[in-house]
Amino acid sequence: MDSTMNATTEPQPGKTSRLEWRSLLLNYQWIVKNIPFFLFLCALAVLYIYNGHYAEKTIKDINHNARELKELQYEYKTVKSELMFQSKQSEVVKAVEPLGLKELTQPPYRLADSTPTGKKH
Repeated sequence: MDSTMNATTEPQPGKTSRLEWRSLLLNYQWIVKNIPFFLFLCALAVLYIYNGHYAEKTIKDINHNARELKELQYEYKTVKSELMFQSKQSEVVKAVEPLGLKELTQPPYRLADSTPTGKKH
């Protein structure tokens, strides 16, 4: 009878490690001892989430600025082409006609220098 009792009370190799593992996980002192590590992991998780949101916000800002830049480039090109068209001689003549100005038909001539020695100042 003693031999059967010793066989049942002796721990088996597989069960011993499981019991130690459970006692380690459920041990209150172990949990309290590792609270700083758990807080560190929580801080890392919050930092990781914040970094993801910050990256998405930065990408949205970059895309918004790229769209705005493209629109401003189109507007610049449009205004530049309109200015080029309006600065043509024929368009300038049309624009100043209501003011009573007319286009010259003869070439301009140079006025004589009015200084007595003929030297320019």
